[in-house]
Amino acid sequence: MTQRKMSSETERSLRASQAIFDGRPVTKDSMAQIMVTLESTVATVLLALFRDQRFAAAMLREALAPAVEERLALHEARHGRRDPR
Repeated sequence: MTQRKMSSETERSLRASQAIFDGRPVTKDSMAQIMVTLESTVATVLLALFRDQRFAAAMLREALAPAVEERLALHEARHGRRDPR
């Protein structure tokens, strides 16, 4: 079995994910806390990039959410559907 080298974007994503999880295990109790951290992180990044709140919200709706849905669909196509936790 050969290992593929991760792209630098994948490496950045994994490091960001680790920071958001902050060592918290994935349990029903911690999911809400992790999601709050993710929401806060996304809002902070959008506002840092696009100082205007309305424009940041538009970028979330029009660009970020569809791109995330696309990545999730790609993951499912590659790895199959998994049972929800």
